[in-house]
Amino acid sequence: MKHMVATRNATELDEIKEIPVVCDFPTTAGPPPDRDVEFRIDLIPGTAPVSKRPYVMAPDELKELKIQLQEQLDKGFIRPSSSPWGCPALFVEKKDRGDRAIIDKNREEDIPKTAFSTRYGLYEYPVMSFGLTNAPAFFMYMMNSVFMNELDKFVVVFIDDILIYSKNEKEHEEHLRVVLTRLREHKLYAKFSKKWVSRGIFVEKGVAVDPSKVKDVLNRKQPRNPGYYRRFIKDFSKIAKPMTSLTKKMQNSCGCEEGFRELKKPLTTAPALAQPDVTKPFDVYCDASGRGLGCVLMQEGRVIAYASRQLRKHETNYPTHDPELAAAVHAPKIWRHYLPGNTRHIYTDHKSLKYIFTQPRTEHEAASVVRIDKRL
Repeated sequence: MKHMVATRNATELDEIKEIPVVCDFPTTAGPPPDRDVEFRIDLIPGTAPVSKRPYVMAPDELKELKIQLQEQLDKGFIRPSSSPWGCPALFVEKKDRGDRAIIDKNREEDIPKTAFSTRYGLYEYPVMSFGLTNAPAFFMYMMNSVFMNELDKFVVVFIDDILIYSKNEKEHEEHLRVVLTRLREHKLYAKFSKKWVSRGIFVEKGVAVDPSKVKDVLNRKQPRNPGYYRRFIKDFSKIAKPMTSLTKKMQNSCGCEEGFRELKKPLTTAPALAQPDVTKPFDVYCDASGRGLGCVLMQEGRVIAYASRQLRKHETNYPTHDPELAAAVHAPKIWRHYLPGNTRHIYTDHKSLKYIFTQPRTEHEAASVVRIDKRL
């Protein structure tokens, strides 16, 4: 089905004109150029054309339909059709009441398959229409091709959303200009009125808890799941244990309130985490206690992340050696996207683990060593 949508709000366009860099790239949409890869619509062999009569519309909808058809015709997005196919048009109102961008050309032989019927005639799309199941995958391929040189440097693309990340505001303006220039080179046009974040936090000194949320955390009611903040807080599992114990049967709330208050303190004063550099080696510090495991990932003396977990019931009966070994196994498991081939040292205060790669070991220890070796 084809979606006819409402017109763009002029007030939003006026706001965009005031945004630095963005105002230098006005949106002037039009028919897309020929590209290396054109969108195609493949049918199951033997499929016969389907044609349905237009839906009945209210007077206001018919008025809007006329406006939309004329706008689409003027932009070259649709054209009159004599196709044996015909799908009834309907209205789908978007949250921002804006029109949709049409970017990719259809193959000439596929254009008749996009025909849609209205009270004012039959039309077809020379460009990629809405609601096609293979459209997101095709568009994702095209966008990755456009930004191949910028991907994972300062750009992340997901279908029609482009995320630009930078260390500071000046660098962000440069990156934004590169992205907009790249879009313009390929006759692509970003819709800034859809969502513009007027306030941002640059993390050139490291990743930390959002300052604007500290006040809310201090006044927050007791949560059911505080696990999001695990990587920001040292000894998280130890502090949160009274709360996580409430998930078990026959447990009282003794110590829960105190644990939550203790959790607020390190959360609102959490140290900034450094941005990892995958081209440089990492150091891992591991430790274990009678209640849990703890690990710290560091690089050049700065903390990248914390990780911890509580000991399982049967693990509390293990000798000291085993939890210490479990901590050394836990770190490569949690940070496997950073550590393989890029780890300098794993530090532990349990001296016997220093010789684990050379001394005879039990079957359990051997399996743990294999897991460490494979992950590093």
